[in-house]
Amino acid sequence: MRVTGLVQGVGYRAFVDREARRRGLEGWVRNRGDRSVEAVLAGPADVVADMIAVCRRGSSGSHVDDVDVVAADACALEVGRAGRFSGSPTLCRRRPPCLRRHGPPCTAPSRP
Repeated sequence: MRVTGLVQGVGYRAFVDREARRRGLEGWVRNRGDRSVEAVLAGPADVVADMIAVCRRGSSGSHVDDVDVVAADACALEVGRAGRFSGSPTLCRRRPPCLRRHGPPCTAPSRP
């Protein structure tokens, strides 16, 4: 999911991290270079839906303009494979972690 609005510099990423951990979700959240926040959430569908609603409301100090939700592939979930949720700093490159040279190896099936 990608969240736009006033969502950087106001504690929004930490808010998403905390709320996802509280709900027992797996995945990750990070700031993007375009001032949006990106997150991958994995868990029971009802819990993920609740978390998306929480993200739409936002944290105090934030102002959410839009939440774009798309299905994630196995490569996007790679960062959260440890069975927990993690927050990470701003992503300057617009490539999935598994495609970056310094990121974890991607275990997703190769595409033809």
